[in-house]
Amino acid sequence: MCLSLPLCLSLSLSLSLLFPVCLLSVCLSVCLSVCLSLSLSLSVCLSLSLSLSLSLSVCLSLCLSVSPRPPSVVSFVVCLSVSLSLSLSLCLSLSLSLSLSVCLSGDFPWNEKDFRYLALTVAGVSSALLYYYFRNTGREISWKDFVHRYVGRGMVDRLEVVNKQYVRVILVPGADTDGSYVWFNIGSVDTFERNLEAAYTELGLGLSNRPAVVYSTESDGSFLMSMVPTLLLIGFLLFTLRRGSLGRGPGGGRGGPFNMSESTAKMMKDNIDVKFKDVAGCEEAKLEILEFVNFLKNPQQYQDLGAKIPKGAVLSGPPGTGKTLLAKATAGEANVPFITVNGSEFLEMFVGVGPARVRDMFSMARKNAPCILFIDEIDAVGRKRGGGNFGGQSEQENTLNQLLVEMDGFNTSTNVVVLAGTNRPDILDPALMRPGRFDRQIYIGPPDIKGRASIFKVHLRPIKLDPNMDKDVLARKMAAATPGFTGADIANVCNEAALIAARYLSPSVNAKHFEQAIDRVIGGLEKKTQVLQPTEKKTVAYHEAGHAIVGWFLEHADPLLKVSIIPRGKGLGYAQYLPREQYLYSREQLFDRMCMMLGGRVAEQTFFGRITTGAQDDLKKVTQSAYAQVVQFGMSEKVGQVSFDLPRQGEMVMEKPYSEATAELIDQEVRELVDQAYQRTMELIQEKKELVELVGKRLLEREVLDKADMLELLGPRPFEEKSTYEEFVEGTGSFEEDTSLPKGLRDWNQEKGAGGGGGGEAEEEAAGWVASVE
Repeated sequence: MCLSLPLCLSLSLSLSLLFPVCLLSVCLSVCLSVCLSLSLSLSVCLSLSLSLSLSLSVCLSLCLSVSPRPPSVVSFVVCLSVSLSLSLSLCLSLSLSLSLSVCLSGDFPWNEKDFRYLALTVAGVSSALLYYYFRNTGREISWKDFVHRYVGRGMVDRLEVVNKQYVRVILVPGADTDGSYVWFNIGSVDTFERNLEAAYTELGLGLSNRPAVVYSTESDGSFLMSMVPTLLLIGFLLFTLRRGSLGRGPGGGRGGPFNMSESTAKMMKDNIDVKFKDVAGCEEAKLEILEFVNFLKNPQQYQDLGAKIPKGAVLSGPPGTGKTLLAKATAGEANVPFITVNGSEFLEMFVGVGPARVRDMFSMARKNAPCILFIDEIDAVGRKRGGGNFGGQSEQENTLNQLLVEMDGFNTSTNVVVLAGTNRPDILDPALMRPGRFDRQIYIGPPDIKGRASIFKVHLRPIKLDPNMDKDVLARKMAAATPGFTGADIANVCNEAALIAARYLSPSVNAKHFEQAIDRVIGGLEKKTQVLQPTEKKTVAYHEAGHAIVGWFLEHADPLLKVSIIPRGKGLGYAQYLPREQYLYSREQLFDRMCMMLGGRVAEQTFFGRITTGAQDDLKKVTQSAYAQVVQFGMSEKVGQVSFDLPRQGEMVMEKPYSEATAELIDQEVRELVDQAYQRTMELIQEKKELVELVGKRLLEREVLDKADMLELLGPRPFEEKSTYEEFVEGTGSFEEDTSLPKGLRDWNQEKGAGGGGGGEAEEEAAGWVASVE
């Protein structure tokens, strides 16, 4: 049993305060200290011995209270000195039991500054509080009681006028006052003397029988108490200056006021529950990270071949693809220290804080080498230099320069691997990305259909599924229905499915809940209570029917899964398609997609003779696709085989990389391309006008149509399409994601000596890990 020091101090103080008037407190404290020294640490025994001084301080205060003299600074100092002396003497008297405690526990806290400061502070503050709590403040009486009860009965020995404010009545020996003196206030000395003379005359006391009057000046400690706030403020400032290490000089890594230059990096402990088996869909990136971990744990395997450990790697990719999750898994699996920090934590309003924090962070990493250092969102500090020498920009550049020097300068760190995560690798400084600093750039993109199936299997583990459902079959089905989803999207789908099942008190989660969750993630919240006018509802129905018909009869359009006129999110209608798993798009494919997006606007124009604002999002996507074909992909004969970067959303473009004549030509080509798509869509809608009207009326009746309903209304689609997991992965060589490990990494989680290879036991463990991932 080993208690914390604050708890022991509280226990000791409680024991000493329970019996403040008798010596039982002292006896209990001595016995408890000697007995507990056999099982508790030395700090506990010292705190218990400290309680003895507090107990005797109480007794001393009670003894002082018997004295007829008032509380003074002298009595306070005497009380404090005696209590501290008793504390030291009691510690010496318990030396035998404390020595035994040291032998048993090996704890000697007096070598720790914090303990010494705490013990002295507790002793001083406790003595002061006990003195002011138990001090004798006397008993106040009125002038009438003084005259008739004390003076009239002859109980007064003398009167002391203290500080010309009150009169202390010193009684004759033997007078019963319950061990306390009496006093009364006076307005002024002159008034007191006149009233006293009148009282003597009224009582008929002669000069020989009158008590003597003495005038004195004393201090009641109010000045000392008024200085306490000032002393506390000075002590706080001294403490912060000492902790801030202002005296280290300009090179101190932890300098600066209030310790602001100290790094905010955190050392991850063993409470991380994310492992590599929880990361799926990015096997190539996981292998790269595994190699870093294996190098730190088994460096001889690489050094025998003359290889050097890479200095670092940048994990880049769209949001939600698993960059930070992979870093967490590294922290959970690696047996080496893992230090993490956010890129934005380097920059503050004070100049010089960023470089100082970088120095302090790498100093921490070197002390814990070999270790892994992870900087999340490094683009906050690693942006390209040369963007202007303003205050904030200059501070960011200084921080970046310090980071460059620490990673690959004259004072480089050994066995410290730096990992970084970012969504914008294009804005990072080239000096930061060169070999020798971040040797590897690991791109983590959205997973393919096999990766999505693996991710679904990971997130389906904690979910209570319908007993009739097979987890692998469900994962493949959901992977085929969620093209373009990232790992974060898939985790959100699984969580939403469980929430929907709980909302309707279902005993388990079934396939219908997952379908509703996909609709929730893609389209937004379903708004069944939103009221639409009959004309608006009809317009939305024919608008969505136009999309469905055009997509159904165009070869390169995406297959339709579901169409609905129930409002979701910001939209009034919703159509879900199943895009192909492909990375290259032809001009014909892009053109057919433009036609499909224009189907709603053309249907409105055809059936109602007017257009509405409902096609705004469709027109935006059509315009972006047309500009991308002309400007970026070189698909315009007039503009030629050139490619210009389109500005990102929110970026300010000062000047275009082409002339005004070229800009005019681009605008003309885009307009012609959109007009051609609109004309082709119009022809198709006119040709299939009866089918559009049929689908629109059925939508008004049912509000939601799935693929089976579309097959019933329109018949089979005239083009071959893929809709199942097996059809998508056919011809790729396997139906599952490849999770095999190279031979040199199969025993990555086992340390081995020089020249040790992967044995059969390690291979079996690695195979078991791969099987768990699958």
